[in-house]
Amino acid sequence: MKGQVRHWSALDDDVLRKLHAAGHGVTFIAVFMCCGQQTVHARATALGLKFRDRSQWTEVEDAVLRDRFPEELTADIARDLGRTKCQIYNRAHLLGLTKSSAFYERERQRQAIRARTNPGMRASQFRKGLVPANKGVKRPPGWSPGRMAETQFKKGQMSGQAQHNYVPIGTERISKDGYLERKVTDEHPVPARRWVAVHRLVWEAAHGPIPDGHKVAFRPGQKTAVSAEITLDRLELVSDAEMMRRNTVHNLPKPLAEAIQLRGALVRRIRKQERRENGQD
Repeated sequence: MKGQVRHWSALDDDVLRKLHAAGHGVTFIAVFMCCGQQTVHARATALGLKFRDRSQWTEVEDAVLRDRFPEELTADIARDLGRTKCQIYNRAHLLGLTKSSAFYERERQRQAIRARTNPGMRASQFRKGLVPANKGVKRPPGWSPGRMAETQFKKGQMSGQAQHNYVPIGTERISKDGYLERKVTDEHPVPARRWVAVHRLVWEAAHGPIPDGHKVAFRPGQKTAVSAEITLDRLELVSDAEMMRRNTVHNLPKPLAEAIQLRGALVRRIRKQERRENGQD
């Protein structure tokens, strides 16, 4: 209990060692042994036990996730593996796992039953025939009674994670494809569109807008992510067709190209089967 010091018995230590040896994390062990995570950490350290990096997944955990994720609640899997739901969702995404159509149908039915039987939900439901209190009401421009004007979200205002993540215009970063990008505006509603590839900016500064159906690309062997090295002599304007020929999978080593093609065929088969199960095909 909170405020009390746990006294570890020889049996407690034996249980901790066995759970640790089985690969369970601090979260799982803390729940299993009815104590706090800091308590588990402290006792494990005293016993010379080290927990592995929870960002790493074992083959056993992956096997459990593949077997259970499509049909079971994520919260149940997270509890049994001693991980957070966010970790489960992220790993499932990396493994290409999705919930089955049968799972979604069961959840839809469960939610429908809950909506019909839960008193709290029924009390707040909008029933047929009820008219919204503000139906047809039009407020004059600038209407803000009471302290509404003080608390309204103002243009350009940032808070929380958005404020923490903000970087000024002119900031540069490396994209996931290895290109240097520069932030050029704060106004675009889509954050990703506020960044433009530096090699594109260099080309447009010299030649103006890029024609439709064309792309600015680095000359073969000239690609760089160093701002000072991105110069016109390294760049060229190519058609979309030429860009496609350069990036085709057939330019890769044959084993890798075959693996990519097989993966694509498998993904298409899986999606086709899912559409059939959902009655979309």
